[in-house]
Parts: sequence; structure tokens; C-alpha cells
Amino acid sequence: MLPLLIAFFVTALLYASVGFGGGSTYNALLALSGVDYRILPMIALACNIVVVAGSTVRFARAGVTPWRQAGLLTAIAAPAALLGGLTPISETAFLTLLGAALLLTAATMLVPVRDTDGEADKRGAWAWLFAAPLGYLAGLVGIGGGIFLAPLLHLMRWNSARAIAATASLFILVNSLFGLAGQILKGGEGRFVAALDVGLPLLVAVAIGGQIGSLLALKYLPQRWIRWGTAALTAWVGARLLFGL
Repeated sequence: MLPLLIAFFVTALLYASVGFGGGSTYNALLALSGVDYRILPMIALACNIVVVAGSTVRFARAGVTPWRQAGLLTAIAAPAALLGGLTPISETAFLTLLGAALLLTAATMLVPVRDTDGEADKRGAWAWLFAAPLGYLAGLVGIGGGIFLAPLLHLMRWNSARAIAATASLFILVNSLFGLAGQILKGGEGRFVAALDVGLPLLVAVAIGGQIGSLLALKYLPQRWIRWGTAALTAWVGARLLFGL
């Protein structure tokens, strides 16, 4: 359990530093550790909630969350996340989707983050089209979806960098809550208790790692270094999961 605790701590530290939850990597670490795949999304989504809840509140207090736009994206995605959580999936399909999501996550980490100074491009009006598919994926395999949403919004010049970060944080939090509810309803009491047995120490690890990651991002480490480190970790775990490296 100690190596897994350390891995979750480091993952939360890195992802919190760039404003995300880390659900896909938590899932992969658990899968590589031999944990029953049917309880992985519950643990990963709960860890997501712990990591991003604080950043969501901080963005809201700072007044940078674009509530109308972010609320629309989140409202579209949340029912889909619940549906994804309720959807049965085989172990092979789950692990394949998860591995592919990890490699895609690593690629999204390399997308340049450019500030628009609040001047949004008209293309950003179509961002809602991506909300439901990302929400469904979030509930199905236990990720928040914000790590895919944010690069899309940057490429569309949807809003300022801080507004996009705030939106991604809210998106992850709400999708994780709805996805977790779906997973619990699907799995029943037995799987929920099993997830608690494995997940409680890990929740403590990600809570500590997330707080330290936020501090490092604010005061010490350049964002580019953090993003590269996170991309490398994610790609390595995804490759191991898909190809047995």
C-alpha cells in the first residue's frame, strides 16, 4: 500500500499544480496494482473531488469563474456523467479506454496555454458540443473530463486562461460527483464498501498532495515544467497499461 500512497500523492501534487484532478492516472495506478476494475472509478472520482474542490472554491472567490458559460457546459455534461457511471462495461473495454485516455491526456498537457485577455473567439460558442461526450466518458471510466475540455477551449480561444482553468475545475468537480453517484448506484453496497476499504488512505494522500501542488504552482515551479512532468508520468502509466511496458 505504501508505494500506491506515494504514487497517489505525487499524482495529486502534479495534477493540482496544473488545475486538474488526475482521475485517469489514479485509475491506471490501481489497475496496475491489481485492484478490481469495477471499483476503480469510484475511488478515482472520489479522489478527483478531493483534489479539485478547493481550487473550484478559490476560483469562485476570486471572481474568475464565468458562471453562465461554465454552468451551461457543466449542466450538459453532468447527466451524461451519471449515465456513464450507470453503464456496464467489460474489463477489457474499460482498460483499453482508460489507456487511450491516458495517452490522450499526456498529449493535451503539451497544448500551449495562451491567454486571450478576455477576448473570446466566435468558435468558442460551439464548445457545448463536447460537453456531453466528455461527461459520459468521465462517468464511464472515472475521470473528470476537464483535462480534455481545457485544451479544446484554449484552441477555440473560448475565454481567458484563468476563466478556462476555473471552468475545467468546476467541470471536473460536478462530473465526478455525478459519475460517482452513477457508479455507486450501479455497483451497489458491496462494491461501495470495497471501494471505501481501499480508497480511504488514498483520499488522505491526494488531499495532502493536492494542497502542496497548489502551493508549488503559485509560488515556486514554472507551469511549463509541471505540465511536462505530468505529461511524462501520464504517458508512462498509459503505455504500461495498454502495452504492458
